[in-house]
Amino acid sequence: MIFIVAFVFLLIQLPAIAILLSRLMRGPGRKPPLEPQIASLEQLASVSVVVPTLNEADRLQPCLDGLTRQSYELREVIVVDSRSTDGTVGLVEKIADCDPRFRVIEDDPLPEGWIGRPWALHTGYHAINPKSTWFLGLDADTQPQPGLIASAVRAAEAEGLDLVTFSPQFILRDPGEMILQPALLMTLVYRFGPTGIASEEPSRVMANGQCFLCRRSVLEAIDGYTAASGSFCDDVTLARHVAASGFKVAFWDGAKLIKVRMYEGAIETWNEWGRSLDLKDAATPGQTWSDLWFLLSVQGLPLFVTLSMLPCVFDGWETIGPVSQAWFYVNAFLVVVRCLMGLAIAPSYDRSGSRWAWLFWLSPIADVLAFFRIFLSATTRPTQWRGRVYD
Repeated sequence: MIFIVAFVFLLIQLPAIAILLSRLMRGPGRKPPLEPQIASLEQLASVSVVVPTLNEADRLQPCLDGLTRQSYELREVIVVDSRSTDGTVGLVEKIADCDPRFRVIEDDPLPEGWIGRPWALHTGYHAINPKSTWFLGLDADTQPQPGLIASAVRAAEAEGLDLVTFSPQFILRDPGEMILQPALLMTLVYRFGPTGIASEEPSRVMANGQCFLCRRSVLEAIDGYTAASGSFCDDVTLARHVAASGFKVAFWDGAKLIKVRMYEGAIETWNEWGRSLDLKDAATPGQTWSDLWFLLSVQGLPLFVTLSMLPCVFDGWETIGPVSQAWFYVNAFLVVVRCLMGLAIAPSYDRSGSRWAWLFWLSPIADVLAFFRIFLSATTRPTQWRGRVYD
């Protein structure tokens, strides 16, 4: 019986392994993390920042503080609030009293067919100064580091990019998220490869809306966020639309430029981030199911198979046959690859403020959960998102 199971799963897994290795082998050639830089006179007042908010008073302050430390390349910061009731607006107004670059506006009631986040960003795009060259969308939970905007704009202009997004350094504190969050992130690394690698197909472009830099003229050409109006992964949906429209798009490592404390604990990480990681709103059903097969093969199964076959390794190894032995070796190899990838993504995490930092190295045990979360998200439609309820 084990021979049949091993043979079938080898047929399922081996093509996925070939795809995975072809993606990871491109890692050594990726663009290194960007370094903070000082603004130049050519960048004067070239960037408008838009921050969408909805009851973000508990985590908005580090974002505002980080933006005050940006230089003269920053023309304005527009916080688009969706009728918060927790003091979010007051925080922005307090900053605005000291820094005239800041202002807060309220978006209109959500139109039919729109998700709250892209609607707020769309509203902010229409409110920015037309003299700005660049639109920078930032999430309220981000912590911009000094030199973020100057470095991002200089790199984009040097490469002739029209849109570039950045992966942050994630701040982890609680034990549950220390294990779960890296496993969820790995689903993206496995599917799309490392940051800093050019995507050959618009349909496989990856993006991160937490730090989303785009030429204002490009947004004008595509009518703002309209193409991503109903998407729960509006960043990827919009980036792929921009790429398909003929513009140059990139996804780079910004761990030295921006930090983010996304969610508090494993439950919030599971509920909130897990809803959009499947990226089905930016993909065809065929792509979505292909990604599920791929993740099951290279991330969901390996540790389970390896551990379940360990008794055979120590007792009766010769009796299970060469096909079953090969199946064990293949999955053990994938476990080793996963552990090495943990080393590779470690700089993407700030664990310095947690006494549970060592749990990060146990994240492979959550790979089965990560696959299951992606499967649940891919087969359901969210009804709640960031404090809003959708039909």
